[in-house]
Amino acid sequence: MRLLECVADHPHGAPAKQLARETFLALPTAYHLLRTLVHEGYLRRDKGLFFLGDAAERLSSSAAQQKRRSTIVDALAHWRDEIGVPVYYAVYRDGEIEVMCVSDTPGNPAVEEWADFRETAHAHAIGQCLLSQLDEDARRDHLRRYPVQSITPYTVRDDHTLLRRLERTRRMEPVVERQEYALGTVCAAIPITVGATAATMAISLPSHQADRLAAATRQLQSEVGRLLGSLAISISI
Repeated sequence: MRLLECVADHPHGAPAKQLARETFLALPTAYHLLRTLVHEGYLRRDKGLFFLGDAAERLSSSAAQQKRRSTIVDALAHWRDEIGVPVYYAVYRDGEIEVMCVSDTPGNPAVEEWADFRETAHAHAIGQCLLSQLDEDARRDHLRRYPVQSITPYTVRDDHTLLRRLERTRRMEPVVERQEYALGTVCAAIPITVGATAATMAISLPSHQADRLAAATRQLQSEVGRLLGSLAISISI
């Protein structure tokens, strides 16, 4: 591990003798370990110099991915406690809705996924928010694969009505849904667009607390805005 760290400190490569000296290893030991690391793909050797190999780069990428995910998990838990609501994080990737993370508590449980979220984007705030960020062709493609279906008495009734609603949604405007996916529940989702990928943060409340929804949504927007500005959350977790 010390050898790997030492090689990483030399982006232009370093010879075995220098690496042995800097890691306080006997030269024969360093040579043996370096050969093993090259054989396993963690290092590569070029003209007597050692560089990080593909396997080490994959480790680095995975570590960075885990760090980004940990950052978002921690942020959702913080907002959950600050606002007192379940918080959801979802993206639209490869034509599908993916709920990446949910943070709730026994006192403020998340909405039960009783109908597949991927197939019911038209009914919940998360799906409507993600679809609102797509162009018209992508929206219609999604609805061809997952047509509108009424799952509660409040669900939008047909594709045309849904598309009109999505067209009227302003770019950074929160999407609010009241009992369209689950009876007794109201939800709001705020859009997050980074590059070409659509993402959203959302919250839910029991319908008898619907009067809290607007204020809680504004608080979430404020919190997300601060974190995005300071940490530049990656949406690829």
